[in-house]
Amino acid sequence: MGTIKRAVQFARTGNPPDVVEVVDLETPPVGPGEALIDIEAAAINPAHLLTLEGGYGIQPELPAVPGAEGIGKIVEVGSGVTNVKPGDRVMVPPYTGAWRQQAVVDADKITVSFPPEGDPIQMAMIMANPPTAWLLLKTVVDLKPGDWVIQNAANSAVGQYLMQLAHIYGLKTVNVVRRDGFDELVARSNGDVCIIDGPDLAERVKAATGGGDIKLAIDAVAGAATQRLADCLAENAAIANYGLLSGEPCQLSPTDIIFRNISLKGVWLTMWLRGRDSTPVQRAAVYDELRGYIIEGRMRAEIEATYALAQIKDAVAHAMRQRAGKIVILPNA
Repeated sequence: MGTIKRAVQFARTGNPPDVVEVVDLETPPVGPGEALIDIEAAAINPAHLLTLEGGYGIQPELPAVPGAEGIGKIVEVGSGVTNVKPGDRVMVPPYTGAWRQQAVVDADKITVSFPPEGDPIQMAMIMANPPTAWLLLKTVVDLKPGDWVIQNAANSAVGQYLMQLAHIYGLKTVNVVRRDGFDELVARSNGDVCIIDGPDLAERVKAATGGGDIKLAIDAVAGAATQRLADCLAENAAIANYGLLSGEPCQLSPTDIIFRNISLKGVWLTMWLRGRDSTPVQRAAVYDELRGYIIEGRMRAEIEATYALAQIKDAVAHAMRQRAGKIVILPNA
């Protein structure tokens, strides 16, 4: 018999705060090739909320424990395990279901480790948003130091990581937000320009960049926001869409597609993690690079609030509101 630990579970989809419940789950005994992780921190991401609503690209079999990323410490390993040992701090393997106190995982799926010191909350967010920012900057357009990039939803966690990573790579960023109050956040994230979205976005972006050619737009909103980004781009540029915060299809004029050669590409971390256009060696190299930046403090996300597992309904409701930072669960607090 295993031990009984607390976990978040959902047995149906719908309004996220309504469908999540805290339950007692048995943690199974650790078998050969497995490892037991005490989970220290796990973030709430838009993809998790979309999964709870039933609208994500891949839905789990229900009932399920939500949460695709987290950080924790190894408590026990099974026979044959050599890559980790008790006491190691590791990234919870993707899509384990991290909103719980403990998880038993296949040890060979543990690919990222962290030093025992440092902030576990920042480490907990390495799995999804930092590599998404990397994919957006590295796999859509061949960018060179000094090039301009424009993104919307710049105050999001991906947006913050993207500004920081672009700064490391010597790129310049125009960072579009939907309301006042984010200038300091953009500055802290090493963004170059902070600008509020609106019908005349292209004119204001041209003035802010001195008419600089923008080769890449990064779109988390979709709907009419996609077209406003396109209006800011140079010919032969690309738009990378990775989100649908508006809930609407991307809008892009045939004039831009045909006569200006503006392309639209979807970027989805899940497919990259599953081997589309990547190998295990390549993924390990990306995570190793990003881990170094996080340990050094060169990449971090703003944190608005942390919640204990028992407060999951409040935590999810908070994550659904407009905010300036991430919501993080501390399962063993």
